[in-house]
Amino acid sequence: MSDAWPNGQPQVGDTAEMSRTIGPTDIRLFTQISGDRNPLHYDAEAAESSQFGEIVVQGGITSAVLNAVVAEKLPGPGTVFLNVNWNFTAPARPGDTLTGWVRVDAVRDDKPITELTTTVTRDDGTTVLEGTAVCYTMAMPGSTS
Repeated sequence: MSDAWPNGQPQVGDTAEMSRTIGPTDIRLFTQISGDRNPLHYDAEAAESSQFGEIVVQGGITSAVLNAVVAEKLPGPGTVFLNVNWNFTAPARPGDTLTGWVRVDAVRDDKPITELTTTVTRDDGTTVLEGTAVCYTMAMPGSTS
């Protein structure tokens, strides 16, 4: 194991996932934090008249499920995204349970950097986000590694 890895070096092929059910409070809080006041996210009448036909969850909420996976599970605490390349392939809606999934595709031995395949799926099996990410994992004060 490399000394560069604060949480133990992940291996190519390792996977992790986490799920979260998205509700109206999540949309309201994300709107407040981000300033994203697009009516598609909170105005039912406007959203119903769109091609989506109903409220659509912000992409930032959809991708945030992946933030949780990489920070909590794989690669783990102290991990930040260096680069992401994500395609949003279908809408997520309030009430959907979103599952973020990551797979380690490459690991550097000299630095705590991983390349990941990433997806987010709805509870009906539809992929709503797919792509790749590069992450850096730093030692956290007080961590036991």
